[in-house]
Amino acid sequence: MEILSQMWSLLGLLTVLQNVLPSQLLSLLHSLYESLQDLLSPYSYFEIPEFNGYCGVELNDLYRHVHLYLNAVNHSTASACRRLTLSRSPSSNRISFAVAPNHTVHDTFNNHSLSWTHHVDAVQDSLEEKRSFTLRFPKRHRHVLLSSYLSHITSRAEEFERVSRERRLFTNNNGSGSFEPGWVSVPFRHPSTFETLALEPDLKKQIKDDLTAFASGKEFYHRVGRAWKRGYLLHGPPGSGKSSLIAAMANFLCYDVYDLELTKVSDNSELRSLLIQTTNRSIIVIEDIDCSVDLTADRTKKKNASKSKKHKTTSFSGSGCDDGSRVTLSGLLNFTDGLWSCCGEERLVVFTTNHRDSVDPALIRCGRMDVHVSLSTCGIHAFRELARNYLGVESHVMFEAVEGCIRSGGSLTPAHVGEILLRNRKDADVAMREVLSVMQGRMVVVAAVGGGDQTDNDEVGVVGARSPESVLMMGSPENWECLSGKKRKEQQHGVSSLDKKVKFFVRLRSLTKSDSGR
Repeated sequence: MEILSQMWSLLGLLTVLQNVLPSQLLSLLHSLYESLQDLLSPYSYFEIPEFNGYCGVELNDLYRHVHLYLNAVNHSTASACRRLTLSRSPSSNRISFAVAPNHTVHDTFNNHSLSWTHHVDAVQDSLEEKRSFTLRFPKRHRHVLLSSYLSHITSRAEEFERVSRERRLFTNNNGSGSFEPGWVSVPFRHPSTFETLALEPDLKKQIKDDLTAFASGKEFYHRVGRAWKRGYLLHGPPGSGKSSLIAAMANFLCYDVYDLELTKVSDNSELRSLLIQTTNRSIIVIEDIDCSVDLTADRTKKKNASKSKKHKTTSFSGSGCDDGSRVTLSGLLNFTDGLWSCCGEERLVVFTTNHRDSVDPALIRCGRMDVHVSLSTCGIHAFRELARNYLGVESHVMFEAVEGCIRSGGSLTPAHVGEILLRNRKDADVAMREVLSVMQGRMVVVAAVGGGDQTDNDEVGVVGARSPESVLMMGSPENWECLSGKKRKEQQHGVSSLDKKVKFFVRLRSLTKSDSGR
């Protein structure tokens, strides 16, 4: 009781002194107390307010990074904090948490213990609140830890923000209103991933390695003086999986997708304006580049004009422009590799086409389209991947027969195989029999036309005297032509062996039909 009475007396004395002493003296005493406490304390404290400056108008980016960082490491820190605030925004599927007001969460960095305290104070005569984080770590390691730890927080926060935010799919407007934005968007929720993609394992690995090297190559691109962008040309028959590969690339890198429709773009100036409005960490896609607009008309009309020596109002200038009345080849070249192409960072430009030979060589040269991916019909590994995805089977007794058809030139596109498996997904035996029957029928068609490559066939795609293959090519296009020439010679040597296999399967198919008729 005597101790309690002394404590009450001390509190009463402090109250009297607070009312009697001037405020300036009390502030001085408080500062002296804090200085003495800082001198004796083994820790350093750093406050990070939510807003910068005295007026509190500009948002403190470091405060946002700390908030994201604590979300990114929630699995290790959540158990150490007694009270958390859980939330989920409409634009994200993740559940995020925030440290409750005036609570502390602990962290470790380079074997040092650190702590974050979230302060929330009410502003006098206002409904607003003043928020800040206070960082505490050992004072003797302040100069060694502070800079590296803050860099670590920033990198982890940016990575967490990239993978957790909702991705968007953009398309360009038709330009009818001058005040309308150039792009409109919807949530991008395509389920395609590299795990479910019907591609050969080696090709998957090559593409993923190239994308990973690009996404982590910021310092490299800056050091060599190149714009941080990369071009992909995806070419192959319809149904070979070009659009699915783009979606898988976007999901793998967590990038937004800008689907550029060239027929809606009025001129080169609008094309440049659309490029400026795209964000970093995005994929700009132009599908069917050979069919979107007649880009080769620039060169054709220029040659015709030089031969006839007639100067008309619709003729093209030396730069390949027609007074800005439409999108030209020159404008598209500047879009992909001109000065305006470096107005953003970490962007992929993807062109797709069914016929690579129909695309102007200037568009697909190195520096514009750095990686050429040739997508063909289903190979053996791709077919097994489709069977596993659609039917849930790892092996089947008819796999060997199907693989024999694939090696003999009777393969189908992934879209064609996927449709058959989807239609018969409840019965794996029926699905495999139908696939085998369609492949055998395709081999009959190949035999009827002489076993040549039917690259113009929209339903089947590339078939003929070789097994299907999807190829990723880099470097000089001249080397690709040499390689393709060698493959043609190899295909010619294999035609005779293919004819024998085709005749065998035709005979087998006729026997199967006769048995079923009986």
